[in-house]
Amino acid sequence: MKKFKWINHSDLAITKTPTVGRREYLDYMTFQKNERPLFTEIFGPLIGLKEEWEEQGATQDELNFSAFPYRCERRGFLSINTGRDGGFPEIFIEETDEFQLFKDPLGRLMKLSKGYATLPLPQNYPVKTIDDWLKIKPWYRFTPSRFSKHWEDEATRYRLEDRVICVSIPGGFDEIRQLIGEEMLCLAFYDKPDLIHEILNTMSETAFQVLEFATQKVEIDLLFIHEDMAGKSGPMIGPNLVREFILPYYKKIWSLLQERGASLFDQDSDGDMNVLIPVFLEAGINCMHPMEPAANMDIVKIRQKYGSQLAFYGGINKHILRQNKEDIMKELEYKIPPMVKSGGCALALDHRIPNGTPLENYRFYIHKSWEIMNRETGR
Repeated sequence: MKKFKWINHSDLAITKTPTVGRREYLDYMTFQKNERPLFTEIFGPLIGLKEEWEEQGATQDELNFSAFPYRCERRGFLSINTGRDGGFPEIFIEETDEFQLFKDPLGRLMKLSKGYATLPLPQNYPVKTIDDWLKIKPWYRFTPSRFSKHWEDEATRYRLEDRVICVSIPGGFDEIRQLIGEEMLCLAFYDKPDLIHEILNTMSETAFQVLEFATQKVEIDLLFIHEDMAGKSGPMIGPNLVREFILPYYKKIWSLLQERGASLFDQDSDGDMNVLIPVFLEAGINCMHPMEPAANMDIVKIRQKYGSQLAFYGGINKHILRQNKEDIMKELEYKIPPMVKSGGCALALDHRIPNGTPLENYRFYIHKSWEIMNRETGR
């Protein structure tokens, strides 16, 4: 098995220097002003790519990505907790050359396959019945411990630093998936709806209480939610289920934050979300990422269909970078000019940079992206 130098999530973190302040970012992403396009890298490389680039002569600054010019916003996430607050002690079980086994704070047996992933996969789940849920429900209830000691001072510093002030809430799909698993969740919408409603109602009430108090002290700009509820063939649930189960949760939280000054409700979901975009717009979502072209998320067509209802970031096909420079240019010339013209899009690769991407192609992609953006803006 090949040995890697960079194996963990933290090893793959990238260095960017944000230069866009709060007001410019919010105005741009809400279609109020379109003065300078945004260009960024969302996630960075997959495991193994940095080793490839090192062999191809990458500098240290290229390996940590500080060598590449991006134009992105300064963000600050408040140290408040709207999700699970509690759990079991993590227990190490076994480590081999191929994998690690451990029990996580939810009590799940987790397996991390080395050299292939930075995130472990659950081998079991803690909730099968309502009684199982009631045992861990206290972890999802409101307590004062959900606020860090200096969270208000932190918020003040973020504002002085001209950061976009951000908070997150648990995913209406993703958090329950962590508790009961994807397959059981998809079935439970039909055969255990009371359990799903009970979990969502608890999450909703706690997130509302935390954010209702927080917004008395601080103006929040951006609400973030992670779902990852779709694949290349489409989402794991349809619009009717989203409308029945998840929409009330989204609307309750977003109505509060929007009333108190928030501008962006950003959903992170891989895969083909096209069929769900209308219902999530209804729920309050006005920004999505990473917009994967391989999953039919064509940002040019989506912009044509929804206009200024939906901002996004990502959208540039990561797989194109493993092809030739003519293919890269075709992708950039298709995507960049209409996004520069319309605004409301932070251009970026649509997920982690895949292995097999030549360093020279990534350099070319960065250089040509800026060349096209500057051409389109007359710079």
